[in-house]
Amino acid sequence: MYKIRKAENLADKIFLMVVEAPRIAKHCEPGQFVIVKEDEVGERIPLTICDYDREEGTITIVFQIVGASSEKFSRLQAGDAFSDFVGPLGQPSEFIHEDLEKLKKEKILFVAGGVGTAPVYPQVKWLKEHGIDADVIVGAKTKSLLILEDEMRSVAGNLYITTDDGSYGAHGVVTKVIEDLVLNQGKKYDKCVAIGPMIMMKFACLTTQKLGIPTIISMNPIMVDGTGMCGACRLTVGDEIKFACVDGPEFDGHKINFDEAMKRQQMYKTEEGKAILRLHEGDTHHGGCGQCGGDK
Repeated sequence: MYKIRKAENLADKIFLMVVEAPRIAKHCEPGQFVIVKEDEVGERIPLTICDYDREEGTITIVFQIVGASSEKFSRLQAGDAFSDFVGPLGQPSEFIHEDLEKLKKEKILFVAGGVGTAPVYPQVKWLKEHGIDADVIVGAKTKSLLILEDEMRSVAGNLYITTDDGSYGAHGVVTKVIEDLVLNQGKKYDKCVAIGPMIMMKFACLTTQKLGIPTIISMNPIMVDGTGMCGACRLTVGDEIKFACVDGPEFDGHKINFDEAMKRQQMYKTEEGKAILRLHEGDTHHGGCGQCGGDK
């Protein structure tokens, strides 16, 4: 059992929990995720790691209520426990393995949308701890849905907040801020990391591609099983078939076929849709991840 040390309601239907998981905390890196189950019969939920404390042996997760399982999670309090808490899974953010001196010469822009702020935070924090200041844009529909503002402000070089309704920060979507920083303020970025809802990442990539900024995105939103066994997170990256849970979750955003991924995400929710996908995708529908044997 994995004891919950802290449970906090950050915003409407958005919750933060600090969980005792010393082995995961010892080995995890920014960009990776965990699989969480409330009890023996509960659903397995993949959640990106928001923060970790190696000395305390804790992992911080942030989740939004989107179904029955996440709603059950939201009812848990400090002192309760998860039955399963597995990880770290997936590949770490690519800059973890880059030459640090080279990385210090680069200017990096992070774009976080909604709950995507949670997986962006540990990446910006890691850079800060290694002497690198990154600019961060955080977008939310409205002020009441903005999360982790203080935490992000403490690690970002410059923090730009925008809300769709103009209730806080700038008025508009994140792409508007990206364009303003580059076209009006003369900012130059070597790379961008954008994490949030699929539609936000799609338009962020269209914007950065137009501006000539290489962009990394996280395909965590399409993961289901999280271990390569279900095939739900199959996506096209350039001319290759990848699986978000084992090959990612981070990929070159300019190579992602977002329209295909979003359409597939909706179809995968029904048995009829799954059957159509099997028909259209043939041998690559399930398998190819190299982990589950589904390609044999």
